[in-house]
Amino acid sequence: MKRPVHIFLAGDSTVAHCPPQEAPMAGWGQVFQSFFTEDVKVHNHAKGGASTNSFIEEGRLETILESIQPGDYLFIQFGHNDQKTYGTEAFTTYQSYLTEYIRGAREKGATPILITSVHRRNFDKNETIVNTLGDYPKSMMQLAEKEDVQLIDLWSKTAKLYQSLGVEGSKQLFTWFDANEHPNYPAGIQDNTHFCETGASEVGKLVIEGIRELQLPIVSLVKD
Repeated sequence: MKRPVHIFLAGDSTVAHCPPQEAPMAGWGQVFQSFFTEDVKVHNHAKGGASTNSFIEEGRLETILESIQPGDYLFIQFGHNDQKTYGTEAFTTYQSYLTEYIRGAREKGATPILITSVHRRNFDKNETIVNTLGDYPKSMMQLAEKEDVQLIDLWSKTAKLYQSLGVEGSKQLFTWFDANEHPNYPAGIQDNTHFCETGASEVGKLVIEGIRELQLPIVSLVKD
């Protein structure tokens, strides 16, 4: 029997599985398996609060590299928490940590794919999306070129998606509830970073779009 292709996801809360008590909050990795036939197995190792360095320090990359095999993929999406005090600097440490993921995957005969961070839902007074991610997306693009790694630009794709839905319409992608509207959020919530299941699914579609654009061999394993 032919071994399935395994896709390993390394990332932060915008990719991670969210616990049931936070539902319908969801990262795109949570719904990613649903886009593929059973010839693909998705392993979501993403974790809320993770930066490129903390993910490595917690041994999460090591766990992936113990399992990953030739022909598999490592999808890498960080940036949101790299901006935090425990994180990295965009053009120095961020790139050097990302390089560890790239080399680790390549040494195992797997394909690394860099994915720029998703935008936060942040509009200016002209109702235009504002970049809150500093130089991290640009830095990742630069590294992709330098290391000859294929890249899915989710930063640009999510900007376009939020912009097309507008200030109000884009709320449907995120965890936004009025008080008493959802049992998990009795006080209400206005979260412009974390997706709800609808948003996770829409962003997952953008990742699939990126896979098609790169013409990765796993395209043939995407459900019609």
